Amino acid sequence: MRILLSLLVLAAIAPAQTRFAQFHSRVLAEDLAGGYQVVAVDVNKDGKLDLVALASGMTELLWFEAPNWDRRVLATGLKRMINTWPLDTDGDGIPEFLVAHAFENEAARSVGIVSLLTHGPDIRQPWTLREIDRLTTSHRIRVANGLFINAPLTGASAVAPEYRDHTPLVAYRPGDWHRQLITGADEGVVHGLFIHDWNRDGREDVLTASFRGIHVNLAQPGGAWTREKITDGDPAPWPKSGSSDIAVGTLGRERYLAAIEPWHGNQIVVYRQKQAAWSRVVADDSLVDGHTIFTADLNGDGKQEIVAGFRGGSRGVYIYYEEGGRWIRQVVSEGAVAAAACTVADLNNDRRPDIACIGSATRNLMLYTQK
Repeated sequence: MRILLSLLVLAAIAPAQTRFAQFHSRVLAEDLAGGYQVVAVDVNKDGKLDLVALASGMTELLWFEAPNWDRRVLATGLKRMINTWPLDTDGDGIPEFLVAHAFENEAARSVGIVSLLTHGPDIRQPWTLREIDRLTTSHRIRVANGLFINAPLTGASAVAPEYRDHTPLVAYRPGDWHRQLITGADEGVVHGLFIHDWNRDGREDVLTASFRGIHVNLAQPGGAWTREKITDGDPAPWPKSGSSDIAVGTLGRERYLAAIEPWHGNQIVVYRQKQAAWSRVVADDSLVDGHTIFTADLNGDGKQEIVAGFRGGSRGVYIYYEEGGRWIRQVVSEGAVAAAACTVADLNNDRRPDIACIGSATRNLMLYTQK
């Protein structure tokens, strides 16, 4: 283990064969109690990506308007928010948002309200809130094939630390809003949710990371879903088993999986396919409370790097570059942001990916733009 860490440190400080992306940092907010999620989306239909900032300790859902990052209020009166995601459901070019709130880790105490946010004539005024569902521990909201996807953290009967229960994965069709069950086969904590056309059939599929590993729910014609296991994740005994957060990346034409393991774990894990199996390599095991992972080609070399954020220890944001089968770590930030979530997008319209991260204990929203 020490040898692995030493190699990472040496690689980070030695002259690198891979050109590291370099970043300017900027603080956009410092009062976001319980900062938990940041989403890049064009809120006001001006062609620029804004940032939506969700903080679980606040009752206001905020957005920061590009290019000057002016602070706006999207909605008020939301307690214990945990996740949101945009989708233009009415075709006017402005997204609606589905929000999961009234959340608690303990299922018996978690109401799990799911609400829809719609705008009025003035987008900069607080939006209208409409409750559409209540599902215990509603936790991750995404969009696939025009459906809102809701992945609760646990089943309704789950109790710490084992969390032994089946955990539902559901969808909502805009305009209908009735809950549709995708699968009830996941077990334990389901922390990761990622949307990707896994079988390359033109339909978006839903990947989940749980105590049972990484699975894909494949969208079928007519609205049905089929479930397949990709990998077991961390081989440690339950409840340290499985996977926590996932992203799909590419190395040229090769596809790989990047994961944080186990739940809120210390490991950055890379899965690469060899015939029918996925080989597991731990790229780093030094994180404390890993909580967010993305992939993006940051330096224009045709390979997607891994961007990972963690909330504990030295807390911060790391980038991992693949080079000859090894993963070289670059420190973007240490100490400045307890990164609960990051998003990667071109946020200043220079055609290069930037990084925005929201901090939990640090209560801040940080923007890292490429130099």
